[in-house]
Amino acid sequence: MLQSTEKLVGALVEPTTTNASKTLMTKTMEVQTFTIGKDYKSNMSANVENKNNSLDLDLVGIARNNNGSSAVAFTNFKNLSSVLTADLFYTVNDTKKTMMSAVLSASLPKTPHKVLPSPANITIKHIQSLDPQGVLSCVYWNGSAWVVDGCDVTQTNATHTVCTCEHFSTFALIMQVQAQRPPEAEVEVETNQMMVLLNRIVVSIGLGFLTLAVMTFGLCRWKPQVNNTTRLNLCISLLLAHLLFLLVQESIHLIHPHKIVCTVLSGVLHYLFLSSFAWMLLETIWLFHAVLRLKDIRSPQGLGPHWGYQCLIGYGGPLAVVAVSAGIMPDGYGSDRCWLNYDRGFIWSFLGPVCCILGTNTVLFFIIIILLRTTLSRMQHGPTHDKRIRMLVFKTLIQSVIVGLPWILGFFTENSQALGVLFLALNSQQGTFIFLLHCVLNEEVRQQFWSCCCRRMREKETEVVSSTM
Repeated sequence: MLQSTEKLVGALVEPTTTNASKTLMTKTMEVQTFTIGKDYKSNMSANVENKNNSLDLDLVGIARNNNGSSAVAFTNFKNLSSVLTADLFYTVNDTKKTMMSAVLSASLPKTPHKVLPSPANITIKHIQSLDPQGVLSCVYWNGSAWVVDGCDVTQTNATHTVCTCEHFSTFALIMQVQAQRPPEAEVEVETNQMMVLLNRIVVSIGLGFLTLAVMTFGLCRWKPQVNNTTRLNLCISLLLAHLLFLLVQESIHLIHPHKIVCTVLSGVLHYLFLSSFAWMLLETIWLFHAVLRLKDIRSPQGLGPHWGYQCLIGYGGPLAVVAVSAGIMPDGYGSDRCWLNYDRGFIWSFLGPVCCILGTNTVLFFIIIILLRTTLSRMQHGPTHDKRIRMLVFKTLIQSVIVGLPWILGFFTENSQALGVLFLALNSQQGTFIFLLHCVLNEEVRQQFWSCCCRRMREKETEVVSSTM
């Protein structure tokens, strides 16, 4: 609507060699335009008044950059403040926000080069009484929210405020007053602050262990029959997902006003979390394939499909789900927390694939356990080999529980703070559990860590001896 109005206002502007002004008044808005041409002699700044509001700008300086002519339009929207409310001004602090002016728009119609040679001053009439404790902000509409970039309060009194802006857009004046909360609200705020602090701490710890797991899977030497591809990519997906999630939540007040950025980030989070589940499913499928070929478990060629096919499924599958979801319902991304919207069931674009993967994993594990009981009883392997197979199955099962269980709890956290804390703790520590399960409890990894430490200690001793000689 704002863009259409700006185009209609531009139609009022007609070429002139000196100067011309026009006024248009309707039930919903009042428009004032002022145009100058090549023969305009005054060097004074242009002043456009509009129902107790005024705009001062260097229109002559703008004309110099546009072949000697330029035009300005100043619009007062009488009822738009009830639509573009003060609540659309997102701030870090929890404050009560009040619209202190009508919604105003300043534009340069039929002017190719719209850069202002100097900031413009907009004198805005207050429509409500000024609270002595209130803080005024000059804001402009960026398409999805009120923001303050490029506009500052330079003067104010009981009835008017002067906003100095470096660009033109749709403007308003908003007052913030510290909200008076009832005791119940104070407790809720303190609880939310504790949850934010807890989230910051536990996610940071989980990211540290995920980083260690990625380094271990990437740098340590593994036996050929160990499917390191799925574990490494699972940890990479979880690491990127949790890191991006933490950064988004820490900067939500900066990101949310930019609708496109918030939408893109929620889509990336959707993709990364789905990718982690896809890699978890691939490891279960690999284990199922290994059990079917149990007699070849020692084969140096390894088991399962080529790593390229695994990457195609692990990363291509989630990408297809996100692409289809965005194509069907593009407004499903970009909630208040830059995640998926719950409107019209769009959250099931994430929960649906997750439930399918968890269900498939459960069925595969039952089949794997049955196959193991029948196969190991017929095979002539020693107890060490059987123990190794059972440990492999056990670790993969525990890993599936680690990755999947927190999201099952997520179904029930809406009305339970205790379950919310449990969900946060388990979900954030997925990297910790994976590192303990596949690295700390792995004898081969411990031996490689120990040999690396011993080699480093010997190098230090050699350096000390060399320096003393």
